[in-house]
Amino acid sequence: MRGRAKPPAAPLPQRSGVDPVRVRLPPDPAGAWPTVRDHLLDRFAGAIGAGTVDTMLAEGRFVGADGDGVRADEPYAAGRHLWFHRDFAPEEPVPFPVGVVYRDEHLVIADKPHFLATTPRGRHVTETVVARLRRELDLPELQPAHRLDRLTAGLVLCVVRAGDRGAYQTLFRDRLVRKEYEAVAPYDPALMFPRTVRSRIVKERGVIAAREEPGDPNSESRAELLEHRGAFGRYRLLPATGRTHQLRVHMNALGLPLVNDPVYPVVQPEPEHEDYGDPLQLLARVLEFTDPVTGEPHRFESGLRLSAWPGR
Repeated sequence: MRGRAKPPAAPLPQRSGVDPVRVRLPPDPAGAWPTVRDHLLDRFAGAIGAGTVDTMLAEGRFVGADGDGVRADEPYAAGRHLWFHRDFAPEEPVPFPVGVVYRDEHLVIADKPHFLATTPRGRHVTETVVARLRRELDLPELQPAHRLDRLTAGLVLCVVRAGDRGAYQTLFRDRLVRKEYEAVAPYDPALMFPRTVRSRIVKERGVIAAREEPGDPNSESRAELLEHRGAFGRYRLLPATGRTHQLRVHMNALGLPLVNDPVYPVVQPEPEHEDYGDPLQLLARVLEFTDPVTGEPHRFESGLRLSAWPGR
């Protein structure tokens, strides 16, 4: 069976470390879109307004594979690729640097601060690990091999060349990366550690919080109590699987929600401005794996520390 053809290279350069948006014109058996403009209006006018679409066409901001601006009256052609740069809304700068723990010709191991998204998505576009490091390191093909929640700090494995991404993503898919997290949460002397938590976690698109429900487990985490001070403990968390919010869900299920978690056990309203003084107390502390390209064994450790546990 033949695979899908690789799309052509973007004729537009990155802007602020962010790739242009690529649009592939879909089949139109009913002939609903006589011109390119007709399709673009159907596709984007609801989000940005018909006037904005027409302005972008008039200014040549939609371009074809040759880099030339697309005319509004051009006949529609299914399968054609177009590109454009979206307008970035102003973003509040996250006032912490992205550390680099390791760098070679294949990898960049980033040490992500709390509050910074990994990849451009939603309202976080230029203030992301990917966009920042592309600009700061002059690595336009840089991409993450996995994702770390915006509110979680710690290690993110990024690939330097897009062609290597699949090899490193396969490590995570096949559970060949040992991931170790550190967290601060309540201490309950009635709970015995270490312990393993298994459950079925479901995350619906558009719903902030994941939930556990009956059924065969699809997630597994090991929790170890490292030490405790009064009502709080410092924990080592070892996920065997990678469900969204898995560690936060499992600790909450034990009655030990992570300190400063705005989602578990209760979803808090999103603040107009971030309170950078109260980060979620979760840190992706260790990544350990054998490099699929070089065969070299790697173990990386974050240089960050959790603010709720001074002295570490």
